Amino acid sequence: MKELPYQAKAVIGRREMVTLPELNLHLCCKTDTGARTSVLHAEEVETFDDPSGQPWVRFITRSGGADTPAHRITQPLHDRRRITSSNGHAEYRHVIRTMLNMGELSFPVELTLTDRRDMRHPMLLGRRAMRRFLVAPGASFLHGEP
Repeated sequence: MKELPYQAKAVIGRREMVTLPELNLHLCCKTDTGARTSVLHAEEVETFDDPSGQPWVRFITRSGGADTPAHRITQPLHDRRRITSSNGHAEYRHVIRTMLNMGELSFPVELTLTDRRDMRHPMLLGRRAMRRFLVAPGASFLHGEP
């Protein structure tokens, strides 16, 4: 067996509880090694420029299903990217940057915004955010219980 080209920082499960402290969110996140970029559920996404002309985005997100309370978020807009979903559908999505806490781990993450109301998890953690982690697909909540 080949050796890893890096030292793993941690082992994470297929689902983990995460906190996005800058967004004041605590939610269940699914690890998705097939997704390049992480994604957060977002409704009513709109962009605007602040008084200095910098682009911002505001949206509503939910930490669970459609029956959970809405959180209104306003963040600087980092980017807009063309994302191709697993079913081959391509769309442009807004991208924000924020900090992510998972147990004792803390790191910056880029999140694309899209409507995930029909999905079980409001957030996916993609490969870029999982650099230097190993995924244990048979385990969940290795860094804290829901």
